Amino acid sequence: MTDSILIFNLIKDIAPDEVYNLAAQSHVAVSFKIPEYTANVDAVGCLRILEAIRSLDLVDKTKFYQAGTSEMFGKVIETPQKETTPFYPRSPYAVSKVFAHYATVNYREAYNLFACNGILFNHESPRRGETFVTRKITLGLIKIKLRLQNKLVLGNLEAKRDWGHAKDFVEAQWQILQQPKPDDFVIATGKNYSVKDFINKASSILKLNLKWVGKGLSTKALDENGNIIIECDKKYFRPTEVDILLGDPTKAKKKIGWEPKISFDKLVEEMVEKDLEFIKKNNAKSFNKK
Repeated sequence: MTDSILIFNLIKDIAPDEVYNLAAQSHVAVSFKIPEYTANVDAVGCLRILEAIRSLDLVDKTKFYQAGTSEMFGKVIETPQKETTPFYPRSPYAVSKVFAHYATVNYREAYNLFACNGILFNHESPRRGETFVTRKITLGLIKIKLRLQNKLVLGNLEAKRDWGHAKDFVEAQWQILQQPKPDDFVIATGKNYSVKDFINKASSILKLNLKWVGKGLSTKALDENGNIIIECDKKYFRPTEVDILLGDPTKAKKKIGWEPKISFDKLVEEMVEKDLEFIKKNNAKSFNKK
């Protein structure tokens, strides 16, 4: 994504019918630490693909999909967020994605390229990276349940996200490029839950009885013996927090006939079950205790 010549040559050799730009430095917290690299991959990387398609005269052949993100809405102007909601990005990652979004719109309008943006809200699965909060929760709680870990340390427990299943969202990406005309779509479930809600659901599946005490940074979860097993640490908070994201998928339902099939409860259940299997299969003792 950082190499214009390589991208140009790949697109020249393949002459693809469809390009899905899912490549990104996609960890929000990490983007504050490596903002230049994030912008190079997420923002300029998208531009490199678009320009390769244009300069190779593939505008009439190749359809382009840009993977946008709900993080572009950031400090939200309205709730729920839809295609017309103004962006207010709150991280280098989100800022980079806003650039890519408008670059895609510009190439569509300037060169008549079939270029679409999918503004996807949080989509999870058992394949989610272990540093992302949902997977950190499922792995952490399982390790606590199996007595391989004493405590799980997290950031903002009150942050609310519109969580769906990656399977549903990938199907939506494909559907977006099958339309007769290019357009931009919010892909979301229309429901949101807090980080604490996700923890409570995962704990319930694992039959961990949690008792919450305190507020804000002092929030803690105790087990049935009164031991602290979840607590907050300011180092896991972002420099600029995004408190609530909730998508309005009405346009996607009406124009491309898409709606999510997998519920929040089923998503969490699948992630917990797969991680439990994963830990047992890969020798739980090899995991570092934290």
